[in-house]
Amino acid sequence: MVFITTDYISVGANRHPAAADWDKQLDVLAFGADNNVALWSPRANSHRGVYSLIVGHNDKVNVVRFYTCPVTGAKLLLTGSVDRTIRIWRSNPEDSRQFNHACTLEGHTGSVNAIAVADGADIIATGATDGSVRTWRLRLHEGVVGQLLESIPMTPRFFPLGLSLALLRADGKAEKPIMLAVAGTTNVVQIYVAEDSITDPYLKLCATLSGHEGWVRSLSFTRDKQSQSGDLLLASASQDKYIRLWRVHRGEVATSIPTEDEDPMLGGLEPTLTNKAHEVETAGSKYSITFEALLFGNEDWVYSATWNPDPERQQLLSASADNTLTIWEQDQASGVWMTTERMGEISVQKGSTTATGSTGGFWAGLWSPDGKQVVSLSRTGSWKLWEYDADSDAWVQGLGISGHVRSVNGIQWDSSGGYLLSTSADQTTRVHAQWVRGGMRSWHEFSRAQVHGYDLNCIDTLGPTRFVSGADEKLLRVFNVPKPIARLLENLSDLEQVTDGDLPDTAQIPVLGLSNKSVGDDGLLEDYEKYGTEVGLSQATQTPLSDLDHPPFEDQLARYTLWPEHEKLYGHGYEISAVAVSHDNTLIATACKASSIDHAVIRLYDTSSWNEVKPPLVAHSLTITDLCFSQDDCYLLSVGRDRQWAVFQRSEQEPSVFSLMTSNQKGHSRMILGAAWAPKLDNPVFATAGRDKSVKIWKRTGDTFECKSVISLKNPVTALSFLDSLQNGAFWLAAGEDNGEISLHQISVDSLEVKHLATIDNLISPSKAITQLSWRPEIKGLNGEAGGETGNESVELAVASEDTATRLYAISNLLS
Repeated sequence: MVFITTDYISVGANRHPAAADWDKQLDVLAFGADNNVALWSPRANSHRGVYSLIVGHNDKVNVVRFYTCPVTGAKLLLTGSVDRTIRIWRSNPEDSRQFNHACTLEGHTGSVNAIAVADGADIIATGATDGSVRTWRLRLHEGVVGQLLESIPMTPRFFPLGLSLALLRADGKAEKPIMLAVAGTTNVVQIYVAEDSITDPYLKLCATLSGHEGWVRSLSFTRDKQSQSGDLLLASASQDKYIRLWRVHRGEVATSIPTEDEDPMLGGLEPTLTNKAHEVETAGSKYSITFEALLFGNEDWVYSATWNPDPERQQLLSASADNTLTIWEQDQASGVWMTTERMGEISVQKGSTTATGSTGGFWAGLWSPDGKQVVSLSRTGSWKLWEYDADSDAWVQGLGISGHVRSVNGIQWDSSGGYLLSTSADQTTRVHAQWVRGGMRSWHEFSRAQVHGYDLNCIDTLGPTRFVSGADEKLLRVFNVPKPIARLLENLSDLEQVTDGDLPDTAQIPVLGLSNKSVGDDGLLEDYEKYGTEVGLSQATQTPLSDLDHPPFEDQLARYTLWPEHEKLYGHGYEISAVAVSHDNTLIATACKASSIDHAVIRLYDTSSWNEVKPPLVAHSLTITDLCFSQDDCYLLSVGRDRQWAVFQRSEQEPSVFSLMTSNQKGHSRMILGAAWAPKLDNPVFATAGRDKSVKIWKRTGDTFECKSVISLKNPVTALSFLDSLQNGAFWLAAGEDNGEISLHQISVDSLEVKHLATIDNLISPSKAITQLSWRPEIKGLNGEAGGETGNESVELAVASEDTATRLYAISNLLS
């Protein structure tokens, strides 16, 4: 029996103000992560991070909302997506923190951007880019059924971006009149009302609230805790940098200020703050809506506004593109709404605003169930967390989570097995490692080693302190671990690193440059003299990283954990497509995208001099998709889009020289996407993976390699990886497919017969194509015991996929 569990999921959040929600009862935060939904418990002592990804949508998730059934108390999760559907997930009875798909609501003809729910109501509202709002009634029996009540076209036409639903009465009567606020790509807020009854559940437009001067991105209702009559407060956050508060009062409002056609103090100008009362009638009662307050202080668009769920505190949390998270509270004496706390960064980077085309700042802010923690979604897709410290009466930053926000194109373990590198189309390379403390272990991002200007495609390690990466540019870059990161890994992960004297200092990106230079380089000193770059300040800020007792926060990751660039490797004419490093770290093999034999070559670089070993190796006519060295470095295998594989043999006299040994121009019937060498044998064995939905096992026979067995799978195979060592006389091979499925196979050493071992459950598998697989090597150089050894109990498999997630699976009882 094989047991497969998920040890670690690193994934970034979708940058959408409505793409996250924090449930009060389960204490679970759910957020959209590409076309999946990630589940995280921010207040868990284990600091595990994302513990599950819900797979089901076919496109990016825009909106996430928790819902509690007023009749049964069942917990539902509602998610809306660019795929035009709303999916409903029901909490698992055996584990309430896991969710299973219950039903799908269809009908919208555009991307779903907003969902509104209300406590005690069985009606939900959804808004989409088809310019309509739909209302649905949810029924829970044995299953979940969503009944469409009506579709409301927005007039004049606009796209709804923010919805908020509220019950007008909280008196427990059978009739529950509902109010719905709608806003979006317009500067007004529309108010709809309905009696929530079997005979009349339909909404009608009853008021239009004007005053904003930009799109309204977020709406949120709450019950006014200061009101004796149960008034509602509605907060509307806008791109005009302001938040407006509106009061919904039962009964008529007497206007204390006489209405005149013209106020002499205004000189005939239109007053910008009006207190017009909008009258609403429903369920036999009259209601009035009036402007309550204008909240200002942000320097850029306000993306979200949410009310504190704590019944004792009436506070509003707003997230803005100016990199601030603000808590607003009403002064008890004057009634004026004021800023009581501001977190984040205020005007840190000049010009980095929405006005200059930047999509920066905080996209969303959420309260914890008890109102004592807040989280914010930053522009990098990472979550920042703050916790209220009653002793100091201040908000203190805590440990959030982070991850890639675009396809993860490459992963690689360092040679000691201590940390994992991942590189992505989001133009970053990240270092993941375990945080070991007090008998507890959890995985975290420890360093953002590379921040690039091009999408990154491939990566490999050069020993435990260096890596090389290739991107959508014509060169490769080599990076060295800086001293503070080496110390951090040593202190928090029990990883022994080389002595400080062998490591460079910290790095930063120089002015007008793409390369991460070591602080103290001549180039940076010239920048300091010419541009006033604060080199000393940067170095002083980075040094304390090595003294941290926890993994770095997002601010530190983004600024102070870069690895200095050591070398650039030139020679290719197009985007880099593959890179591989020999096991003795003396050679780097690379390839680039190609449509002709002239560019479909393999270039070798000697790591002692960083010079290219000429001439390049020629065998292919189209792009080479994968490269790998055999474990003894005697052979180099290449596969490509031209359906062929080629094996190059190393010269015994000149170790840096390879020559073509053999090739097979019809290795697969369609393009070959992946390749891997088996552990060392007298007669070498390798595997190839093809678009033809097969994996072929090849063994050396004389001066060539013959196909000995074929593994037929259901989908094109995109990635392969052999476990480094033999287990009971057999190989272990992992194969990843372009639908996200991962299968494990046992291959006999003698006969090369294949036995299917296991397929990772769809519920914990990636939802898009696997880009790379990497078994964790046997861990060396650890102080004390560490998990993940290649032994009889457990091995670990790292997986990169196009669904933006980096996953780590623990596979146990392989040998039973």
